[in-house]
Amino acid sequence: MNLYPLPAFSDNYIWLLHHEGLALVVDPGDAAPVNAYLKANKLQLDAILVTHHHGDHTGGVAQLQASWNAKVYGPAHEAMPFKYQALKQGNTVEWQGLVFQTLDVPGHTAGHIAYWAEVPQQDPLLFCGDTLFSGGCGRLFEGTPEQMLHSLDQIAALPHTTRVCCAHEYTLSNLKFALAVEPHNEVLIDYVAHCQNLRAQQLPTLPGLLAKELQINPFLRTRLRSVIDAVQQFAPHTSQQDADIFGNLRLWKNEFK
Repeated sequence: MNLYPLPAFSDNYIWLLHHEGLALVVDPGDAAPVNAYLKANKLQLDAILVTHHHGDHTGGVAQLQASWNAKVYGPAHEAMPFKYQALKQGNTVEWQGLVFQTLDVPGHTAGHIAYWAEVPQQDPLLFCGDTLFSGGCGRLFEGTPEQMLHSLDQIAALPHTTRVCCAHEYTLSNLKFALAVEPHNEVLIDYVAHCQNLRAQQLPTLPGLLAKELQINPFLRTRLRSVIDAVQQFAPHTSQQDADIFGNLRLWKNEFK
């Protein structure tokens, strides 16, 4: 099972899996890089997974669907301008021996979903759209802090060997903020250097590893004293409620330069 991040726009990744001549893509906001990769590698597009309705994740779906007659799957609680099989928590998608479990992960959008699968002889895969980023999480455009915290808790409970396939190359900017929250986190300091080295070589920092994210991502660490203290220093009115801590951490990130 081959996994490849196709760059799109300024910082998107369209994730592509291929096996025995067939391909699956995730969140194709642009059809052009997908078609170019398929042609160059003599692949047939068989399936498309969509995590949420934003245009940079859906803009290429209709063209790819028409060109390849690919099956399209997407969130049951969001409207999108093409035909697709609607999925919600507990539904599955089977593709080339993989069984993708659907997770409802609202927060960034109201009906955002994610896909997780075990992969034979490889680490599991998570396609999480804009819910979780390496070192960060998505903005709360349509959901609440309570919803996003619950969504991230679901992801945090997955096997720690899971490869986290985020939809944007936001890692370095996220880690800059993470260092402001936990400046003495040695694992984070080392990870920043690692990611800076990758980007200096124009290599992606993704997929991430869930085990690492649990060590360095402040949005997965909001119940730790170090993060709570940092948030309360930023917003002294913050209560001890989990969602209040999370919400003010997200507000801090929104303002961070």
